[in-house]
Amino acid sequence: MDPILKLQDVVKHFPIAVGGVLRRKFKILKAVDGVSFSIDKGACFGLSGESGSGKTTISKLILLLEKITEGSILYEGKDISKFTDTGIQWYRTRVQTIFQDAASSLNPRMRINKIVSEPLEVHLGKILSKEEIKQRTEEMVRLVGLPPDKLANYPHELSGGQKQRVAIAKSIILRPSLIVLDEPVSSLDVSIRAQILNLLSEIQEKQGLTYLIIAHDLAMLKHVTTKIGVMYLGNIVELGKTQEVFEHPLHPYTKALFAAVPWPVPGRVKEIPALQGEIGSPIDPPPGCRFHPRCQFAVDQCREMRPLLLEMRPDHQVACHKADSLSATM
Repeated sequence: MDPILKLQDVVKHFPIAVGGVLRRKFKILKAVDGVSFSIDKGACFGLSGESGSGKTTISKLILLLEKITEGSILYEGKDISKFTDTGIQWYRTRVQTIFQDAASSLNPRMRINKIVSEPLEVHLGKILSKEEIKQRTEEMVRLVGLPPDKLANYPHELSGGQKQRVAIAKSIILRPSLIVLDEPVSSLDVSIRAQILNLLSEIQEKQGLTYLIIAHDLAMLKHVTTKIGVMYLGNIVELGKTQEVFEHPLHPYTKALFAAVPWPVPGRVKEIPALQGEIGSPIDPPPGCRFHPRCQFAVDQCREMRPLLLEMRPDHQVACHKADSLSATM
């Protein structure tokens, strides 16, 4: 089966002005530097890594909020960078997003029924009647579990969980095939997170959706995703089926991230110390493997040659020169 979304050697560089007004120069910020992965239809793909690793930039490229520098992003086999205005309008009905902070993504001057129905009015207003738009709006509100009497309310009159349900309803009302979720539950209370994650899972099954979830919460990604990619300083360092990656992490960075997660296991002893130092600068990234300044296993080869993302196990890829020896000893 062909993937619904495929990234091939994607690069995104930003010119950054440095120096004073009279001696201004430009350097290149390498936010994403050669990323490749694919998402199968109906899958839930997770993307994780520290802040500054390039996750959000990837989502902006997929959503056409930023232009790609090199490489290609294929949606159902079509290169999205070559879309005309008509193609872009069609693409935005097929690919939607749910933002991290639902409160800031909702217009405070619009009532909930108007917020949810707005995508239909913009994209299909000439095709659907007002009654059809009203019926689908009510259908989406029921699907996300929002009380019907909230339709006449404004966003500030809702709780955080209810606002997130409104954001979900607004995203799925066009019946898209792919939804990009950027930290979908990080702004919610812990007691509400499980409810929203279960809701997203139910909607995915009912609507046949494909998810790309960007998050720091590895425990959440382990629970909801089918495949996961770990990013570090603009590169994918590990990629594979979620269960396989969590049970047999191969990259030292992935191992360190997993070791830092507070799993509720009595008597658990961390096998790897917490990461030392900060993530490097994307303006002046380290040569070779970008993780080598923080890696206790780095050798000369790591400092000189960038590792390729190679398959080490079935459906499990890693970019590390020492992956073979580390997997046998760690």
